Amino acid sequence: MAEKKSVNLEKSLSELEKLVDKLESGDSTLDQSLSLFEKGVSLYKDCKKELDKAEKKISKLTKSLKEEELD
Repeated sequence: MAEKKSVNLEKSLSELEKLVDKLESGDSTLDQSLSLFEKGVSLYKDCKKELDKAEKKISKLTKSLKEEELD
């Protein structure tokens, strides 16, 4: 299951990079650019949420290791 989330994160990051490239190219209309930006914000939030979950899990695991060392 963790692999699936990782794949989704990697896919989202890749898609976000493509959106940024499209926006930076300047080839889109204003409406297209706004739509791309909106999708990018959504992808960013999804990625941030997954990364925050991973960070919390790492912190929890690290804390448990430190507690074991003290015992």
